[in-house]
Amino acid sequence: MRHGEVHNPEGVLYGRKPGYHLSDLGRRMADRVAEHLEGRDITHVVASPLERAQETATPVAKAHGLDLATDARLIEAGNVFEGKTFGVGDGALRRPENWRHLRNPFRPSWGEPYLEQVVRMRAAIETAKDAARGHEAVCVSHQLPIWILRSFVEHRRLWHDPRRRQCTLASLTSFTFLGDRIVSVGYTEPARDLVPEHLRGGAKRGRGGKGAQGRSAGA
Repeated sequence: MRHGEVHNPEGVLYGRKPGYHLSDLGRRMADRVAEHLEGRDITHVVASPLERAQETATPVAKAHGLDLATDARLIEAGNVFEGKTFGVGDGALRRPENWRHLRNPFRPSWGEPYLEQVVRMRAAIETAKDAARGHEAVCVSHQLPIWILRSFVEHRRLWHDPRRRQCTLASLTSFTFLGDRIVSVGYTEPARDLVPEHLRGGAKRGRGGKGAQGRSAGA
């Protein structure tokens, strides 16, 4: 699950910085997803250590009578522009000294390498899967790591146009396991009507597995 909307009146790229909490709308999104997941066979809920992820996961854990676990591997991707506004005319890109960070979009040169995100996110959902083996787990993380993991599983290239990510606020990206193998990927937006239209995104589906039965770990 991706966290809900964050209170960020300055419009900065908050990344891994502490102190960024859900907005009132974000809390409504978290409650909506908790309602959506009522009745599911969820036995483990875990979140990134960042406040917005913890606050998003709390209603889900509470609805299932579970303690909320924390896994640092679910954290947001690192980014050199953290704490800055990000734009060509009014943000960090206005400064020539920052342009060197954009030299390699395939790695990417401005932040945590895509493959490193895949490795830690895959390990995190494997741990969640084992903790809820035979049942379901919910992992609350952040847009880029979730999208990169899904792209890897669906054999999509990791470098991409951020506007094409299909991972809107409070969305659920589900990885279904058969034994220890991911056999399908699903995607739902339980709080879509609460998400401002300009923050919605989309992408074409890759070549993930289809139709097999198993239990899932949702990120």
